[in-house]
Amino acid sequence: MKRTHKIVIMIMIVILIIVLSLIFVNYFVILKTKSMIISEEQAVEKNADCILILGAGIWQNKPSPMLEDRIKEGISLYEKGASKKILMSGDHTKSDYDEVNVMKEYAIEKGISSEDIFMDHAGISTYDSIYRVKEIFKAKKVIIVTQEYHLYRALYIAQSLGLEAYGVKSNPREYAGQMMRDFREVLARDKDFVMCILKPKSKFLGDSILINGNGDITNDK
Repeated sequence: MKRTHKIVIMIMIVILIIVLSLIFVNYFVILKTKSMIISEEQAVEKNADCILILGAGIWQNKPSPMLEDRIKEGISLYEKGASKKILMSGDHTKSDYDEVNVMKEYAIEKGISSEDIFMDHAGISTYDSIYRVKEIFKAKKVIIVTQEYHLYRALYIAQSLGLEAYGVKSNPREYAGQMMRDFREVLARDKDFVMCILKPKSKFLGDSILINGNGDITNDK
C-alpha cells in the first residue's frame, strides 16, 4: 500500500513539474516578445525588407476570416509604406490546397501590384515560414502580421533565428473557437520553444529568392 502511495505521489509531482514548465515557457515567450509588437505608425518607421503575412486557412478558395484580417492589415501596412514587398507564406504542398495563391489574388484584387507580392509555397508551419523568410528569401528585417495570440510565438522564433522582427496584430474582431485556439497555442509555444533551441532546417528548402526582386518569380500559374 505504501509503495502504491509513493508511486501516486511521484506521478503527481511529475505532472506538476510538466504543467509548471508549460506555464513558465509560455510566460517567458510572451515577456520576451511583448515589446516587439508595435503599431502601424511605428511599423512604417522600420523600413522593413518585407511584410510577412502568415497563412490561416482557406474556405472554398477564399481566405478564412482570420486570414482575411491578416491580409487586410498587411495591405494597410504596405500602402502606408512599412515595406515595398509583401510575402504571403502558407501551405501549398498539395495540389488541392493552395493558401498562397488565394492570398496573393486577394491582395491583387485590392490593388496591390503582383510584382510586389511574393509567395512562399512551403510555409507549412510558423517555424517553417520564418525560417524560410530568412534563409530562402534573405530578409533581415521583417514586419510579421497575424493575430496577437499568435504573434508572440512568431516573434520568438524570428528572434531566435536572428531576424530583426516586429509584429503588428490583426484581430479587429472576435473569432469562433478562440478558446480552443488559445489552448493549442500554449502547446505550440512550448513545441517551438524547443525548436528554437535545436534550430532544425525547414522541411522544404530550395534556391534563394531575393525579397527585393520581382515577386512574380514565385508565381506557379
